[in-house]
Amino acid sequence: MSDSATTSRERGDAAAAGSRPPAASAKRLASLDAFRGFTMLWIVGGKSLALALGALGAGTIADVIRTQLTHSTWEGLRYYDVIWPSFMLMVGMSVPFSFAKRSQTQTRSQILLTAVKRTIVLFLLGSFRASLSDNVPTLVELSSALQPIALAYLVAALLVAQSVRIQAAVGALILVAYGLLLAFVPGPGVAAGSYAINANLVTAVDQAVLGRFHPEGWGTVLSAIPTISTTILGLLIGELLLSRHAASRKAVIIGGIGLAAVVLGWALSPVVPVIMKLWTASYGLVSAGWACLLFAAFYWIIDVWGLRRWSFPFAVIGMNA
Repeated sequence: MSDSATTSRERGDAAAAGSRPPAASAKRLASLDAFRGFTMLWIVGGKSLALALGALGAGTIADVIRTQLTHSTWEGLRYYDVIWPSFMLMVGMSVPFSFAKRSQTQTRSQILLTAVKRTIVLFLLGSFRASLSDNVPTLVELSSALQPIALAYLVAALLVAQSVRIQAAVGALILVAYGLLLAFVPGPGVAAGSYAINANLVTAVDQAVLGRFHPEGWGTVLSAIPTISTTILGLLIGELLLSRHAASRKAVIIGGIGLAAVVLGWALSPVVPVIMKLWTASYGLVSAGWACLLFAAFYWIIDVWGLRRWSFPFAVIGMNA
């Protein structure tokens, strides 16, 4: 996908009731706003500025900047491949905070109705953008970020009142089922277990369902499913952040989850390659793991150590994103 198309796509950015803390703890989290702003910065101009500065020089640092601020061509992982999963994670993290705040004045049915309305609006925004781009009415946008976010947000909203075990089980089941689907189910003209560009089950389903597929290999229909797992992980982290545990313990747990996901994802990579455009199970683990580690760093510095001034510009962007 071209950088301009990718940028356009990426713009489209509770535990059981008895274990919930008082609603007062659902205030805005400075580290979450800062992390959201930091992530958003690269989409709204930070990437272009960094690449322009990198182009002024040569050598290892400039090469690293250019590489990390572009998507992997196919297999592998770069920082820019972690931006979308970071947003999916943050969508899930925000749900418990929103639910706790709204629960003070609204019934569960009212909260869910609001979630459904938001889901429809997000999905249709993706449709509207695709229709403008294609110059014809289009319901599903190829390689959209808005429409998977809409789907994952709705699932998180439906799960927020369920137990942690149920939430974790659903998230794990989705990722495992998707991984098994790509590994063992063939498609029209595609062998089971093929991860080749434009010759895999994801592309075959896009062609069968949508009548088209993205020429650069970005998946749409099937690959939207595993993004839900990343958002459910965010939901679990959001509930952890609302718990009464010490902030330092929360940071350690989040960092531990991130590290475990990265290790497990790379351990799977010889069998299931890390491919963002297909959102393979290994990519889902590695990218979510790095997103957790990055957030854990923000949380530790801002909410554990109390060092906030440096993050103010990011927080401003994050609160208005």
